[in-house]
Amino acid sequence: MRTSYFYEPSAGHGLPHDPFNAIVAPRPIGWVSTSTGQGGLNLAPYSFFNAVNYTPPLIAFSSIGHKDTVANIEATGEFCWNLVTTELGEQMNATSAAVDTEIDEFELAGLTAAPSRVVSVPHVGQARVVFECRRTQILRLTDACGEDTPARMVFGEVVGVHLDESLLDDGVYQTAAADPLLRGGGPADYFRIRGEDRLRMHRPQP
Repeated sequence: MRTSYFYEPSAGHGLPHDPFNAIVAPRPIGWVSTSTGQGGLNLAPYSFFNAVNYTPPLIAFSSIGHKDTVANIEATGEFCWNLVTTELGEQMNATSAAVDTEIDEFELAGLTAAPSRVVSVPHVGQARVVFECRRTQILRLTDACGEDTPARMVFGEVVGVHLDESLLDDGVYQTAAADPLLRGGGPADYFRIRGEDRLRMHRPQP
């Protein structure tokens, strides 16, 4: 018979490392570029990120704390999401460093701040996929008792999409071909997608 390890998070997990992030994994990375509105640039990766709606296309990420990214989006109403591929993994990791507000993470990681088409915020020129976004909501997350947490959930509508055309096969985007880097659990675990691991399951028809 299978045994179950149970714990209540509020009382601690009692394990060498919190398993929460490893269970909800792998996750796409929210590599978000923003601007101060006065010329300052910021680029930071967020582990809690995903797409949340089809029409209009909405994406969201959670910032644990009121960080520069959130402050910039509050000020300008704009941001870009940049796809982290394996070839950009080291640069993405460099932008996760806790540095002063005036530090430009594009320069820090040796990346190009490319002009966007719809929004004023630049994106990562080396990224194979980019979403240009306008802010729709910023929510302060609460716990089950209604108490505020440090986290802010940022939602944005995708108003422009840049696609490396080599990732299209007969007009269909090839997820594995982009070699996206995905966040796992633990302090340093990441995963990749391989085409040979793809499964197809069509929805049941009524």
